[in-house]
Amino acid sequence: MNQLSKHCRQESETGDLARSLGQALAQYFKESPDGQVNLALSGELGAGKTSFARSLIQSMGHLGKVKSPSYALCEPYSIAVAQHSIAVHHFDLFRMRSPLEWQEAGFADLFATPGLCLVEWPEKAEDTLPVFDLSISITALPIECEREIHIAAHSPTGQIIFLKLESLS
Repeated sequence: MNQLSKHCRQESETGDLARSLGQALAQYFKESPDGQVNLALSGELGAGKTSFARSLIQSMGHLGKVKSPSYALCEPYSIAVAQHSIAVHHFDLFRMRSPLEWQEAGFADLFATPGLCLVEWPEKAEDTLPVFDLSISITALPIECEREIHIAAHSPTGQIIFLKLESLS
């Protein structure tokens, strides 16, 4: 399993890492437009998960606003990569009270269709989500704006994207 740990001393460094991962994902989808990637984004409240997701989605090519999906549960985006349209679904499961809510929401099919599913607070759905290709853990440190970020690949697809990320860093 490939892993990366990065200590980010400023918000800009965290954004740079998110943008690099977004570029690695865009490269992957350029080569595999029918690919499907599941990405978990974990961390305490206020750690910067939504900011990380926003930088990642924008670096993939989304030109509009990236909203927090905390009330809608899911914000969909269509991103042009090469001549293809890539579906990106940004989930925030923070407000879920039980995994049953996730199952009843009817989003599970999106994890089997081409595109990217990025999930904040995946632990709220317990074992009802598929295996993630990549997991990102963000820890806010005592010094303001400092973050410790861990990225791990958990599948062959995750390893391909991870290697693309390493080549960009």
